[in-house]
Amino acid sequence: MEEAKPEFLYEEHPDHPGWYRWGLRNSDRYNTFLGEMMVRVEDGICRVRILPERRHSNLGNNVHGGAMLGFIDVALFAAARSFGLIEAGTAVTLDLNTHFMGAGRIGELLEARVELLRETGRLLFMRGLVVQDQGPVAEFSGTIRKPTKR
Repeated sequence: MEEAKPEFLYEEHPDHPGWYRWGLRNSDRYNTFLGEMMVRVEDGICRVRILPERRHSNLGNNVHGGAMLGFIDVALFAAARSFGLIEAGTAVTLDLNTHFMGAGRIGELLEARVELLRETGRLLFMRGLVVQDQGPVAEFSGTIRKPTKR
């Protein structure tokens, strides 16, 4: 994988062999609200993990739907980057379709498993499943428009 941009973090995780840290170095951007994110690719699937905290919870003490949607959106980009399809930068989400199937639990690893369905000159079509130990939490599909080359 090519070297990351200075504002972007993509490096081997020192505490989790085979996993990479993924995110922004600047702590005043939205992505950092999700907490530490880890990624790895195996068998064509990008696995993206976070550990939901109280700040991600709703009044039922489960993962808030908005936090889940934010995680899924960022997971699409983590996967695209991990697949080597985009660099850190200005790609954008064109659409994101999500079906919630269960409550995400606070304090348990939440994992998005993302696969690439198709790549065109400008677009990435992706889908995935969010899981925890108890099983599926959500399924999703989304389209990313790659950055314009300068």
